[in-house]
Amino acid sequence: MRYLIHCHRLTDRFHHLLTTVIMKKYSAEFIGTFSLVFIGCGAAGISGISSSGPAGIGLLGISFAFGLTVVVMAYAIGPISGCHINPAITISMLTAGKIKTADAVGYIIAQFSGACFASAVLYLIQSGAPGFMMNEWALGSNGWGPGYLGAYNTTSAFVTEVVLTFLFLLIIFTTTAVWGNSTMAGLAIGLSLVLIHLVAIPITGTSVNPARSFGPALFAGGKALDQLWLFIIAPIIGGILAALVWKGVFENSVESSRPSLN
Repeated sequence: MRYLIHCHRLTDRFHHLLTTVIMKKYSAEFIGTFSLVFIGCGAAGISGISSSGPAGIGLLGISFAFGLTVVVMAYAIGPISGCHINPAITISMLTAGKIKTADAVGYIIAQFSGACFASAVLYLIQSGAPGFMMNEWALGSNGWGPGYLGAYNTTSAFVTEVVLTFLFLLIIFTTTAVWGNSTMAGLAIGLSLVLIHLVAIPITGTSVNPARSFGPALFAGGKALDQLWLFIIAPIIGGILAALVWKGVFENSVESSRPSLN
């Protein structure tokens, strides 16, 4: 009888520990995605415009706001959740067999929740400015076409998001591989996001992240919400393609080229 009671207590403790670990991962993804959207989109919507001060931070400043946030979060929450903070990354990792389905679902829910909460806080802050108006593509929303930055067409926007997400995920796979330099992976991934923004901001405002697009579009409404489909579908396609290429070409090639230890 005592043995059964002891086993029951151990089972309860293990379940409690497992639940705590899982919740920590989801909480980390929520905080990480919140930070990315709040800082990145905040830089675009507040500091990125010259009317807000002596001079706006411009394309370069916005690019670094997104990229450096990823660098900081990679070292802050990377050991806890892996710092996906992007549904396209999570789905790509699921495709590559690096995360379980249950965890992937929890990650994605946390990421979208974090992005929405960050957008709500941004709206609360920006609405306190004199003469504030929710214009089209407000709160750093992504978009394309007439009236949006470079006015690129749908094809340009779609191809840009697929290709850049593909490259972004390949960089993530290679830098976080067992033979990679784990201490520098966060920096390499963050800087790659800076480079991606330097190319894509005039075209789409740069998404490569469905959650980053979803939060601002939900509050901005209008064209931002109408065009949201592209920023969900294209990054996911790019991420899945990267996972397939990684599994089919790079991972297998590197493994087969390793010298035998026997």
